[in-house]
Amino acid sequence: MSDMQRIMTIAAATLIASPAFAATGPFFSLSNTDFVVTIGFLVFIGVLLYYKVPTLILGMLDKRAEGIRSELDEAKALREEAQALLASYERRQREVQEQSDRIIAHAKEEAVLAGEQAKADLEKSIARRLAAAEDQIASAQASAVKEVRDRAIAVAINAARDVVAKQMTAKDAAKTIDDAIAEVGQKLH
Repeated sequence: MSDMQRIMTIAAATLIASPAFAATGPFFSLSNTDFVVTIGFLVFIGVLLYYKVPTLILGMLDKRAEGIRSELDEAKALREEAQALLASYERRQREVQEQSDRIIAHAKEEAVLAGEQAKADLEKSIARRLAAAEDQIASAQASAVKEVRDRAIAVAINAARDVVAKQMTAKDAAKTIDDAIAEVGQKLH
């Protein structure tokens, strides 16, 4: 059954069920307003059918339905593209997270190694400084011992000279002094 036949059937059913049959007097008279309205309605329907308005309306509705269908297809394609893009971004995020975790773990390892190296370097530096300090202390001790010995020798020589000078004659004194100087010279070298 075509669209035109459906419209005609609906129009006929409307005419049959109209209140015009309930009116008094002849129905097919121009003085009957129901008849005039029915004729006007049928002419209106005829004009619509003549100019193919139902076909145009159905064409516009089909066109609109096709437009909606294409918009739905486009929206579906956009949704799928968005989901693919989201999956891509989530994959990239996981890769970046894994990479940052590796970088952090590597940095921690390097920090531990750098700390151990710094500790070893500090221990070596302390050992070198202690050795240098011990060398300085030993050198200072040797210098102090030498200085005390030299001073003691000088004092002993002066004391011996005074004692010998008081007890000896000039000739004995000169000989004793020469012997003492020679002996001291030998001991110092």
